[in-house]
Amino acid sequence: MSRSPSLPDRPRLDLDPDMTPEERLEALRDHFEQIVEVNDELESQLDAAKDRRRSLTDDVDRIERENEMLKTSSLYIATAEEVTDDGVIVKQHGNNQEVLTEVSPSMRERLEAGDRVAINDSFSVKEILEGEKDARAQAMEVDGSPDVTYDDIGGLEAQIREVREAVEEPLINAEQFREVGIEPPSGVLLHGPPGTGKTMLAKAVANETDATFIKMAGSELVRKFIGEGARLVRDLFELAADREPAVIFIDEIDAIAAKRTESKTSGDAEVQRTMMQLLSEMDGFDERGEIRIIAATNRFDMLDRAILRPGRFDRLIEVPNPDFDGRTRILEIHTEQMELADTVELSSIAGKTDGLSGAELASLATEAGMFAIRDQRTTVTEADFDDALEKIEDGTEGGSVPVAFA
Repeated sequence: MSRSPSLPDRPRLDLDPDMTPEERLEALRDHFEQIVEVNDELESQLDAAKDRRRSLTDDVDRIERENEMLKTSSLYIATAEEVTDDGVIVKQHGNNQEVLTEVSPSMRERLEAGDRVAINDSFSVKEILEGEKDARAQAMEVDGSPDVTYDDIGGLEAQIREVREAVEEPLINAEQFREVGIEPPSGVLLHGPPGTGKTMLAKAVANETDATFIKMAGSELVRKFIGEGARLVRDLFELAADREPAVIFIDEIDAIAAKRTESKTSGDAEVQRTMMQLLSEMDGFDERGEIRIIAATNRFDMLDRAILRPGRFDRLIEVPNPDFDGRTRILEIHTEQMELADTVELSSIAGKTDGLSGAELASLATEAGMFAIRDQRTTVTEADFDDALEKIEDGTEGGSVPVAFA
């Protein structure tokens, strides 16, 4: 413990009666200077004492707060199972013990069955907590609307019309459905080969409706531990309800919605549990307001019949490889910013690309531009497209495609 600094000695004034007036004046000056020095030292000690007092006050406040925390009992997480006239039935997490307890009138007005609450050792509800959501679900939300429009999609006019009727119209013109007296389609399933524009269709819908776009892949819902996949599905739908209007897009849905088998492995059981949670969430869609679901798959033949029945996916839309007119339009879109030679006929190139998907046609335009760059040219010729087509066909025959999008 530090010792307090000692106070300086008080200066004394001794005047000899025999002193001359000049000597007396000099003695008084010396005495005054000594008093000033002592005063300065006292002020310095006073400032140091004030600083130490502030430091000790902070230490006292901190110790008092720590003491209060030690005296305060811990709070436990529980769920309000039921709100009754006699009180609230809460179930503590961990031991699943159910207890009937009372809450304050102000809290009772805000408390609903299913809310997460904090309780003390006496099971009294101290506060209502926010709903628990998986951080992975939050990460799947796409900030802002996608920048894809219907004009960016070529060769899918019929599919665009069906998707707009099933997803976009209920979000922007719900009153018309109520006047007609019908429920809008619950969901849309896009199926077809890879790279035909299924993902772009979903993004264009979200853009046109200014809806929150939540994208997840079916493979991301297949989790290692029991119940994780089902919980993630539930949290994703709750996230959509908080962000409505919203469009949930499930890519590769066949990863969790494949036909059920007699397999008894824990992995297959967990996938089926996740699918059952998805079916349950989709069945409740009529109560979810301005939320629409779009799914896509390349393996339509693998899907379980339960997920295809009306009421879950009311619209099954095939998205095939583009026809001649569609291929021409796709080439126009992807060469719009390119400098093409006057001899380039996109219709002629479209005639040579029968069987290619939209993604492969986009890759064709990019590869043609790369051939021009290799020759240090800025103008792309039809020969560049022929070389690019030969390269893509060689890659396809070898079992791989340079670029492919679902």
